[in-house]
Amino acid sequence: EDAYDAREQILRLAPDVITLDVEMPRMNGIDFLERLMMYHPLPVVIFSSVTAPNSEAALQALSLGAVEVVAKPAAGTDARVVMQQLVRAIRAAAAANLGHEPDDGADSRPEMPLINPALRARIRQNVIAIGASTGGPAAIERVLTAMPAGSPPILIVQHMPAGFTNAFAQRLDARCEMDVREARDGDRVEPNVALIAPGDRHMTVVRRGEELRIALNDGPPVHHARPSVDVLFHSIAKTLGAEAVGVLLTGMGSDGAAGMRTMRDAGAHTIAQDEKSCVVFSMPEEAIRRGGACDVLPLAHIPAAALNAATSIMLGEVNGG
Repeated sequence: EDAYDAREQILRLAPDVITLDVEMPRMNGIDFLERLMMYHPLPVVIFSSVTAPNSEAALQALSLGAVEVVAKPAAGTDARVVMQQLVRAIRAAAAANLGHEPDDGADSRPEMPLINPALRARIRQNVIAIGASTGGPAAIERVLTAMPAGSPPILIVQHMPAGFTNAFAQRLDARCEMDVREARDGDRVEPNVALIAPGDRHMTVVRRGEELRIALNDGPPVHHARPSVDVLFHSIAKTLGAEAVGVLLTGMGSDGAAGMRTMRDAGAHTIAQDEKSCVVFSMPEEAIRRGGACDVLPLAHIPAAALNAATSIMLGEVNGG
């Protein structure tokens, strides 16, 4: 009935996963989650309506340790589809490793490469493409906050409902040196900008003359997901070939594994997050199994590795000129 009743039920039933709304009687879901993760950590799925305050609260919940967010059915939405999404989220949460180690200490992190003025002036559109699902928002934040101003373009697919991705982009933009935005159809792909695929739309990259542009579409879900990591990665492989870096972070399922292998076959440098630092290792594990990962790294090492790989592409151009 309320947060206090939920606490008693948790102690009595010892559930494997709980679902949580951000709007609760007597104590809001964020305060309850903070206390829960402090005293009785459990995998938590946020199940909330899509409003601006609730979207921000859901993202705050993810930062506090919740592992998935699912939007409640709105008017005109097929409730059966939402229930299927909720079931998949609960199954993913049940596989979550709450004892993961995303940060192995500042002393062991490699230094970020310097984006000096000469290099920045010669940057072409060498894209870093990132895919993630369960546990991804916190991992993406760790990667993006480490990126310096002037970094290459970054394109991101995070499995997240429509209505939440814009709030996610705004939250990251306030924390990052790069500009972070929800992608719009026709957006230019340009340095110092990270674009996040909007919920419920696939994101691809197309060439228009000398420019790279974003193309969004409403194609069918891939691996039960729209946006899909595979859709982005296949597009990157086709459009950019070796002039790209692919990064596959924590997540349930196999989305991104085939696309990462395609990127590697096209000459791109590819990086998978290691098991120890993942909330759920399933997506990177499948990419590794298929031979799609050039490197398997802890999360703390991925920002420098991705930027080094992208910078190496650019340095080749600079040195060759």
